[in-house]
This record gives sequence, structure tokens and C-alpha cells, in this order.
Amino acid sequence: MIRVTESPRFKRAFKHLIQGRPALEKTFREKLHQFIQDPYDPQLATHKLKGKLKENFAFSLTWKLRVVFSFGGPGTVILEDIGPHDEVY
Repeated sequence: MIRVTESPRFKRAFKHLIQGRPALEKTFREKLHQFIQDPYDPQLATHKLKGKLKENFAFSLTWKLRVVFSFGGPGTVILEDIGPHDEVY
């Protein structure tokens, strides 16, 4: 099983993003569970990033929102950022 940790940047962005949006928080929890089970599930559209974020990957939370993550070591994933496509890339 994958161990997930959150960067300080992710924690701030997540708190701001879900404020007053309980349905979005529920969607995140469901997608995170799906991600832990299979990080490359086609429904997540997981992909490697390019350019300045070339060491990172991302998966889709919703049509507009992305979760940026990196691998921190064997079995460990670090959630780096969350937000709209144009803001996190």
C-alpha cells in the first residue's frame, strides 16, 4: 500500500480550495482512495509533467482540478499541490 504525505504547500492550497465546499472534499477523499489502490487507474488520468515540474506527476481530481505529486521513496507519495490546471502547472 502507498503511504501518502502532504507538503506544506499542498496543505495550504487544499484548505483554501475546499473551504465551504464539502462535496469537493468528499470527491478528493474518494479520488485519493482510488489513487492509493492504483495510482495509474485510467479514471485518474495520471501523467508525468514536463518543464520545471518534470520530476512530478499529476492526477485529475475534477475536469478542472489537478493534484500534483512526487514519489518520495519506495511506497511513498508526497502530495505537492492542488488546484486548477493553469495554477498548479
